[in-house]
Amino acid sequence: MYVVESKGGAIACMLLALFLLGTWPAVLTMLERRGRLPQHTYLDYSITNFLAAVLIALTFGQIGSSTPDMPNFITQLSQDNWPCVLFAMVGGIVLSLGNLASQYAFALVGLSVTEVITASITVVIGTVLNYFLDGKINRADILFPGVACFLIAVCLGSAVHSSNAADNKVKLDSLPSDKKGGEKALQEIPNKDGLKDLESGNGSAEKANFGTADFLVQLENQRAIKVFGKRNFIGLAITFFAGACFSLFSPAFNLATNDQWHTLKEGVPLLVVYTAFFYFSLSCFFLGIILNITFLYHPVLGLPKTSFKAYLKDWDGRGWALLAGLICGFGNGLQFMGGQAAGYAAADAVQALPLVSTFWGILIFGEYRKSSRRTYVLLMGMLVMFIAAVAILMASSGHRS
Repeated sequence: MYVVESKGGAIACMLLALFLLGTWPAVLTMLERRGRLPQHTYLDYSITNFLAAVLIALTFGQIGSSTPDMPNFITQLSQDNWPCVLFAMVGGIVLSLGNLASQYAFALVGLSVTEVITASITVVIGTVLNYFLDGKINRADILFPGVACFLIAVCLGSAVHSSNAADNKVKLDSLPSDKKGGEKALQEIPNKDGLKDLESGNGSAEKANFGTADFLVQLENQRAIKVFGKRNFIGLAITFFAGACFSLFSPAFNLATNDQWHTLKEGVPLLVVYTAFFYFSLSCFFLGIILNITFLYHPVLGLPKTSFKAYLKDWDGRGWALLAGLICGFGNGLQFMGGQAAGYAAADAVQALPLVSTFWGILIFGEYRKSSRRTYVLLMGMLVMFIAAVAILMASSGHRS
């Protein structure tokens, strides 16, 4: 199999994973803003997310001959390694719960702030756990200042959300009462196809500008998850739950591939990263499918009830949802490949993915347009902390013997 061995190769994997993992949430956000039900989107996403793990296992995991110490992917499927397999599957379960929660948080809190808070919680908890699980191969004098930068970013991210929510309230209060709450009739953009171009700029020339009160009302009418009238606490609670889930998947994967708790029988080789990633993605897939089929018939947050038959017929945006699953799957795979070589604590540098998500949020969705100076100052402070954090965490990379 192909194994990343050099520090440079590990950093290259982490940088590519950083871009991919920061991009797929923007695709899900785009679909929700265009009115596609998140249950439909996540079912499509789950399929290709698992497919990416299978492709990685059957290619990188099968390159070269198998050895007793490092068996190839298919060889290892029949070995007695179930204790470590269960750790990998637990990691997949918590990641699936985190991804599922975050797609609702994207709508309620915003793409940028959701990614900042969840990624920062992941680093503060997950990186500390990985540091000790990896036998302290990362430099603590560099690693923990990076963790501190993420902790500061959590506080700044929460402040950005509160400040931006206050800005939006001021904008909406300037409208007549009959235009609030998403009840405005859209004479300028009368059909669903026109609404889809709200962010891309390809719709009617009469559409509202980014950041204006009219834009917020038009977006509310279009999107699948209605946010007007929802309390900020609900979105932040979902966001913190997602962050707690994300903080556990990497340590669980670390235990699966390195067996620090000595659960394997003597003579049984450790799970290679590709086998662990396959089982990790398998549990992620099944949980995502089960929960989202349940949400079809028992939706949350006021979403309309739908059905599996309606999902099968919903091809509107399916290609984007399938692409998001592939992007996320390959991003996770590259993160684990880099982490196995340089230490999973250093690989948590990919949690600086809000740098990428914030770029997409501002460029595509017009987040923070026409906001107050206070919001802009907090936003810049948040991004500066993330830039510092990713640089510091990568500098702490060690080398696993």
